[in-house]
Amino acid sequence: MRSTRRARNDPGQYDDLAGEWWRPGSPLSMLYWLARARARLIPPAERDGAVLLDLGCGGGLLAPHVADKGYRHVGVDLIVSGLEQAAAHGVTPVLADACRLPFADGTVDVVSAGELLEHVPDWPGVVAEACRVLRPGGWLVLDTLADTAVSRLVAVRLAEAIMPAVRGIHDPTMFVDPRALQRACAGNGVPIDVRGIRPTLPALARWLVTRRNAVPIVPTFTTAILYQGRGRKGTQ
Repeated sequence: MRSTRRARNDPGQYDDLAGEWWRPGSPLSMLYWLARARARLIPPAERDGAVLLDLGCGGGLLAPHVADKGYRHVGVDLIVSGLEQAAAHGVTPVLADACRLPFADGTVDVVSAGELLEHVPDWPGVVAEACRVLRPGGWLVLDTLADTAVSRLVAVRLAEAIMPAVRGIHDPTMFVDPRALQRACAGNGVPIDVRGIRPTLPALARWLVTRRNAVPIVPTFTTAILYQGRGRKGTQ
């Protein structure tokens, strides 16, 4: 049973929820829906031996959505229980800190950072590392929570009221301003476009009642709550 004494954003909460990564209807289902949406931003591999680096891979939820794209899927995380499940789904697991990646410069074709930046104490450092390991012409794809009052209301207060199992999973002081993220990426040679995303509301309402069927994640007009980013590293 999950301890109620853990601090907000304590990584140990993912050990407490280790049995929920792949369980239908679990409180981590939103992460699966987001992984499916993120995968749509990842193009097919352009060369043999292409590497997709999945930062904060958790239980490997991105794996089924990129399995046919031609990459060697490498997952980085600090949570051993998540890496074990990622490995069972075809991900090459690497126990490492996203702020200090054990990869050489320019060796990775795609970096995915899904629902990670709002959990790390130095998100600009993670961005710098992600951009460093990208090959020229490589892609950065990510999604995260915006540093706004409405995001804190929806992603913390409402989400935790509806699903107490995820209480404390986010620290709202760590949410990421999309304009600051764009500046950081551009400063590291990977300009990104951002767009707001959200779950489709009728499907979400049905899921809350039945805990069945995946909920589509679709673009929306605002980046004030949840947003995606994608950009390509320059070739010069």
